[in-house]
Amino acid sequence: MNVADRIERVEPSATLAISNKASALEAEGVDVVDLSVGEPDFPTPEPVVEAGHDALDAGHTGYTPSKGIPELREAIAEKHRARGADCGPGNVLVTPGGKQALFETFQTLVDDGDEVVLLDPAWVSYEAQAKLAGADIRRVDLSPYEFQLEPALDDLADAMTDDTALVIVNSPSNPTGAVYTEAAFEGVRDLAVANDAHIVSDEIYAQITYNVDQPAAAAIDGLGERTITIDGFSKSFSMTGWRLGYLIAPEEIVSQAGKVHSHSVSCATNFVQHAGVTALTDSAVDDTIGEMVAAFHERRDLLAGRLADHGVDLSVGDGAFYAMPRVADDDDVAWCETAIEDAHVACVPGSAFGAPGHARFSYAASQERLAEAVDRLAAADLI
Repeated sequence: MNVADRIERVEPSATLAISNKASALEAEGVDVVDLSVGEPDFPTPEPVVEAGHDALDAGHTGYTPSKGIPELREAIAEKHRARGADCGPGNVLVTPGGKQALFETFQTLVDDGDEVVLLDPAWVSYEAQAKLAGADIRRVDLSPYEFQLEPALDDLADAMTDDTALVIVNSPSNPTGAVYTEAAFEGVRDLAVANDAHIVSDEIYAQITYNVDQPAAAAIDGLGERTITIDGFSKSFSMTGWRLGYLIAPEEIVSQAGKVHSHSVSCATNFVQHAGVTALTDSAVDDTIGEMVAAFHERRDLLAGRLADHGVDLSVGDGAFYAMPRVADDDDVAWCETAIEDAHVACVPGSAFGAPGHARFSYAASQERLAEAVDRLAAADLI
């Protein structure tokens, strides 16, 4: 079989590979503590579920305007205006999930041979999607700086060239939970201007932070016209299976990305978009999100404390629901394989994110299961 070269450039998702292995063990009756997948273990807020039912009952099952229903685009714009961004409905393109928004951005702004800069550790799909668009990858290692961007700005400057099309910034970070400072974003702005580049700011975890503020990249003075913001409903609203995301960008970029959108997915699901309006506008949903974030905060502290008790090196992040401890001096893939096979704890090798020697733990699990995971790893002499 002849497979296209662009497909040969990428590997399957490492996070889903580990999750599939955990599912296979569970099907055999094995009790696996699965810390591999970035999916909140909370139900979708009830007002959102009710809005979805109401939308179905009202017959919202056909096509919508390709870029999204007007009510949702306005609600998204209002959310980001509240964070300081200059944003209107014309800057919004609604997609079936944040991954699709990211895919359309790469397809719109990257030509063969353009450079895309990743900040390692970086979410696994950035590299894959950039390569599918024909990009060459340049990387900046944040691990010497406790996964923070601001002290690595000189390294970022060295990585950028006249061929740099995009810098991918993800804060709060998947896989580290790091939240970048406003000064870091200002430094990225200066480098983007100097190299005539755009930035993609993945803010899917922006509402999940712990006693810190997450700057909106598009609100940074002089950066808005160079920023494509990726966001969605999967994480903050516990709506992973609903598949609803969006990009926010200057109108010309939205118009061009709309071509990719119209010839691929046509539009996001109609009744799901109506549920998205409720997610953004119902105050009861805000309360539910607050409760979820508080629970994640407690879990982060419990996991960090348990790992510290065993001498595990961990830079504790201030957002998302991930921890990335150092687990091996050399082969983190082998460590994760041993963890799932011997301790029945599933986590993702750090090398998949560009952080060899580390592993990503998702603490979207109960405190009891997190404690069980650490106990199992200790019993297997893995920590």
